[in-house]
Amino acid sequence: MKQINDFSRITKDELLCSGHLACPGCGGSLAMKLVLKALGKKTMVVLPACCWSVIAGPFPYSSLKVPLFHTAFETAASVASGVRSSLNAQGKDDINVLAWAGDGGTFDIGLQALSGAAERNEDIIYICYDNEAYMNTGIQRSSATPWGAWTTTTPISHPKDRPKKDIMDIMAAHKIPYCANASVAFPEDLIRKVKKAASIKGMKFIHIIAPCTAGWKEPSNITIKVAREAVAARVFPLFEIEHGTDYIINEMPAKIPIDKYLSMQARFRHLKPIYIKYIQKLIDYEWGLLGVKAKNEMDNVYRKIFDPKHHVDKKHVKLERDFEHNG
Repeated sequence: MKQINDFSRITKDELLCSGHLACPGCGGSLAMKLVLKALGKKTMVVLPACCWSVIAGPFPYSSLKVPLFHTAFETAASVASGVRSSLNAQGKDDINVLAWAGDGGTFDIGLQALSGAAERNEDIIYICYDNEAYMNTGIQRSSATPWGAWTTTTPISHPKDRPKKDIMDIMAAHKIPYCANASVAFPEDLIRKVKKAASIKGMKFIHIIAPCTAGWKEPSNITIKVAREAVAARVFPLFEIEHGTDYIINEMPAKIPIDKYLSMQARFRHLKPIYIKYIQKLIDYEWGLLGVKAKNEMDNVYRKIFDPKHHVDKKHVKLERDFEHNG
């Protein structure tokens, strides 16, 4: 995929006002800005408890130029389903219904409502802006937090000892029409995927990587660079899944070592070289597995990577246990 050079292809209309309450360098605010450019004014946003509950502004004000419905933490998908049904009953089927939630409200607290909406194939767009922890309430770990990461509930003496939940495969298992990974560092790709989702009838799920300067312990001026390196290091591959079975990889990055990506974030600063090597092993395995699912022109390369000798063997299981007990 080529990086965008012609920004004239992205509308200049802004549906996110200046003066919102996001932190400097917030990936979540940039994600919303781009998504609303893709969907346009005929959009209704459902917001559960998350950073965006604050970013949008205090009642009766809003930084969004589209209707906004604040709701409880676990109810984004169920409320969006109800909004969709209400609009359909009024014959307003040309309005996009967007459920917008963080990783805590998607991977964890809101997963049951999300699964229910997916099983019913509700005609909504559900977007998770993933900053890999409960950032709004004090940087607590979520099931989206990567293995080995620091959070306030996984301090450096006891960092996260479980891998990140595979939300994309969970959603694919529901056989919904469309799922996609997207990044704020690839705006043209992100907008294309949102527009594609809006053109499809039924449930759509988009997972956007959204770096958090406070939680990731990174300078506010490198948000885009960090998001781009996540793709380059194959930590966050850009791909689509259609009907739960057809995997399409959008970007074949020239692989960079994982330590280059990790070193940009102080939340990983405590990791010893042996643990960084272990993370690299896990990423190589997951990338190979994704390639096998995609079965594209790089199939032979992926099958070579996805070899039994690359599996997480007993040695690495022991390493994980040592990490858990010894830090």
